[in-house]
Amino acid sequence: MEKNRLEAFSDGVLAIIITIMVLELKAPHGADWQNLKPLIPIFISYVISFLYVGIYWGNHHHLFQIVENVSSGMLLANLNLLFWLSLLPFATGWMGVNNFASVTVTSYAILLTLCAIAYFILQNIIIQCHEKRCSQVNPAMVFAMQKQKKKGYISLAIYTTSILVSLILPGVAGLLLFLVAVIWLIPDKNIERAFYE
Repeated sequence: MEKNRLEAFSDGVLAIIITIMVLELKAPHGADWQNLKPLIPIFISYVISFLYVGIYWGNHHHLFQIVENVSSGMLLANLNLLFWLSLLPFATGWMGVNNFASVTVTSYAILLTLCAIAYFILQNIIIQCHEKRCSQVNPAMVFAMQKQKKKGYISLAIYTTSILVSLILPGVAGLLLFLVAVIWLIPDKNIERAFYE
């Protein structure tokens, strides 16, 4: 299978996820600034989730630059990632509507952990296929992927911590989740450099 079909499908799913999330932002019935106050938690949860979807989209794009043909393992791993990401609108809405209540933040942190694990699986399958199909493995690509894995392990540690913290201090857990987004905000340019070497 050509990778263009998988990338186009993934882009479409991610666009739909963002569209569903923005539809949760309902306009208030009043025309005063104070009518927006109840929407602040919903807007904050939307911004965080929008960042995450954007980060996954950017890193997914960079990751697939090393792919020439899609294997069945890649296809299934990609569907697994998209499945978990497709639950973000529900978790985002639930967390925002309930003013970041402990249970909702815990659920959101668990979902982000599952998304991260799914991305990690996809990344490993792509690396394995790349190493099998290439007669000469690019050392710069190996370095870039190792750097990505290191960020992934750090993210998983922060996600796990945020799950535990959310049971007592949901606001602190939310800040930890935002920290992970900051870590991944800029896609790793090492992959692009390695690809063009």
